[in-house]
Amino acid sequence: MMKLLLFIILYTFCTLSSQATHPLQEQIQQITANTGAHVGVALIIDGKDTITINNDDRYPLMSVMKYHQALAVAHYLDKHHLPLSTSVFIRKEDLRPDTYSPLRDRYPKGNISLPISELLTYTLQLSDNNACDILFDYIGGTEETDKYLRTIGCDQFAVTATEDDMHKNLALCYNNWSTPLSTARLMDRLAAETLPIDTSYTHFIRETLLDCQTGKARLPFPLQGTETRIGHKTGTSDQNEQGEWIGINDAGFILLPNGKRYTLVVFVKHSKLSFEATERVIADISAVVFRTLH
Repeated sequence: MMKLLLFIILYTFCTLSSQATHPLQEQIQQITANTGAHVGVALIIDGKDTITINNDDRYPLMSVMKYHQALAVAHYLDKHHLPLSTSVFIRKEDLRPDTYSPLRDRYPKGNISLPISELLTYTLQLSDNNACDILFDYIGGTEETDKYLRTIGCDQFAVTATEDDMHKNLALCYNNWSTPLSTARLMDRLAAETLPIDTSYTHFIRETLLDCQTGKARLPFPLQGTETRIGHKTGTSDQNEQGEWIGINDAGFILLPNGKRYTLVVFVKHSKLSFEATERVIADISAVVFRTLH
């Protein structure tokens, strides 16, 4: 009888423990509730503890996929024993006039050669759309990015559309998608230096993301004025016919002064809020996590 009672007590304790939620999960859920948007979150703490909210959905990656692409470019260079200084010739017709492109603004006439490292800097730090599609052409198309990431265990994602594809047809934004956790795991592997690519390439990507110039009102906002460092990649859509933002995102790894780290991904889909209010949702989630973990 005592053994049966002990078994019941242990079973009940284990069941309740497995169902318990992390305090951060409850705080984040309070932020995401009633936002007028579908918000997906994934948090990985020191490569171990994982929290997800609304992870069972596909979120348009938007320009976050430029991080996915960067890993495929690094793999291509590694496989062919090519340095980051390898040059790519850029024609004037590669610099489309109807898209966001600081690269085009700087070199409007084209017909120049630039190193891969500079093109990656344009995509990762400035989210340049023309540089992105030039890199897709260089490595053999979006399918090479999608295929490579699957070989290293990435799942619950797809990359099949170029920036030009999405510009011509907004519906194709949904063809590049991920769950928050899939992207968080891929970003965390960069921070942990466990990607199967020579570190000369991954170190460059890591350091480039640490100087990202976009989305400063998102994940980085509550970290300003602290010694904490963040490497991140943003994604931003146009509005659909219903006036919703298709996707406003941020995905990053955060390095705390005490040597610990966490990886945080926030995807916001179909937001009816203003652009600034949508960014504020991401910043509020980042603030809650930072206050708890630092």
